[in-house]
Amino acid sequence: MSDLGGFLPLSQRTPDDDARVSSDRREQLAAVVRLAAGRLAEAAPDDARAFARDAGLARDLDDGAEADLHRLAAAIATGQRRTIRDLTAAARAYLALAGAEEAPLPSDISGAVALHASASAPFARRAAISGHTVRASDAGWSFGRGPEITATADAIVAFLTGVSDTPPRRPPRV
Repeated sequence: MSDLGGFLPLSQRTPDDDARVSSDRREQLAAVVRLAAGRLAEAAPDDARAFARDAGLARDLDDGAEADLHRLAAAIATGQRRTIRDLTAAARAYLALAGAEEAPLPSDISGAVALHASASAPFARRAAISGHTVRASDAGWSFGRGPEITATADAIVAFLTGVSDTPPRRPPRV
């Protein structure tokens, strides 16, 4: 069995490669909330509250009259551990905001959310990407095996989280 271990993909790395890897998504979640705060700076407080509700963060908002997303982001960054599910819900809510295409998600966030959503999305969405390499044309990530389908990182996340009904497509032949 030890001979087989040399051919496994993760067996040739040194143990310190994973030292910085964590399942805690506080910083990434706080970054998404800060992005939303920037998009909603001129909006009514109800819009910020609606974003927090859609992102599953309504319980974390202060009970005050005004929903302060910057304060919420700071509380998230220093608060309890957050999971990829929390990050996925916040990314979905952010992409659902009108005009979110002007401020795309950072590539590390979009990649993590896309990978999680590719395994947890409804069957029809998973089937649309099954058997393909899904590549973000504007970010440095891809996942899967098979013929390449491509779209922007935000478009992939939007499709997999149900914000958009437009799946990634095969690149045009040259």
